[in-house]
Amino acid sequence: MPDTAARLDTALTDPVASALRGRLAGFGATRGAAVRFDPEVSPFAALPLDADGHGSAGDWVDLAALCAPGSEVVVVRAAAGPPRIPAGWELLRAFPGVQMDGAAVPGGAADDVVELGPSDRAEMAELTGRTRPGPWLARTAELGRYLGVRHDGRLVAMAGERMRIGGDGAAGATEISAVCTAPEFRGRGLARRLVDAVAAGIVARGERPVLHAAADNHGAIRLYEAMGFTLSRTMRFDLLRAPHR
Repeated sequence: MPDTAARLDTALTDPVASALRGRLAGFGATRGAAVRFDPEVSPFAALPLDADGHGSAGDWVDLAALCAPGSEVVVVRAAAGPPRIPAGWELLRAFPGVQMDGAAVPGGAADDVVELGPSDRAEMAELTGRTRPGPWLARTAELGRYLGVRHDGRLVAMAGERMRIGGDGAAGATEISAVCTAPEFRGRGLARRLVDAVAAGIVARGERPVLHAAADNHGAIRLYEAMGFTLSRTMRFDLLRAPHR
C-alpha cells in the first residue's frame, strides 16, 4: 500500500482527530491529545483509546475541559465496543456503527439536484429535524457542500459533506452525511441520486468519498453497497455525559 494510502487509512480510524487537527481545525478545539467540534457544529469528539477502550486519565481530563460541565458529547473511534470511561463520566448510549469506503464510487450528476446555501438553512434544519439522519446543529451546514431536491419549491431530500479526513488531494477523504428524504417522498431514488452527486464533487477534487451508518441500518447499508461502497471497518459513536465539575 503506498504511503499516502496507508496514512489515509490510519486517519480514517480516527476521523474526528484527523479533521480537527487538519482541514477543519477552525471548527473545533484541541487540548493535549483530546479534540472536539464546536458544540454548534457537531457533538463529535475524540481522544486516544486503546483497543479495549481505555484512555489515560490526563486525556479524559483534557476532553472534560473541552466540554461544558454535564454536557453531552459523542466519542468517535474505530472499535468494536464502547469506551471504558473514568469516574464522573456517564455513558448515555452505546452506539455501534460502520464506516464505508467509496474508493470505487465515481458518483454522477442529476438534473433535479440543486446546491443549497445559507438561505436554505431553515428548510435544511426542518428536514433533518423530521428525518433525523444524524446530528444536525446550528452550524453543521458550514462544514461542506450540501445538495438537495425540491418538489414544488419545497426541500424534500438532501445530502452533503461533513468531516474532511487526511490531507488534500489524493491523500484526503470527505465524509458524506445528512442523507435524508421526507417520508412521503421515499422510494423514488432521491437518496441515491444525492449521494452520487455529492460523491461526484468529492471525486472531482481528487478525494475519496466515505460515509458512516448505524450498524443496524441494514437498508442504508444495502443501498450504499449497491452504489459501490464497501464496508471498511466497525466504528463507535458513543454518547457520553461529561462530568459535572
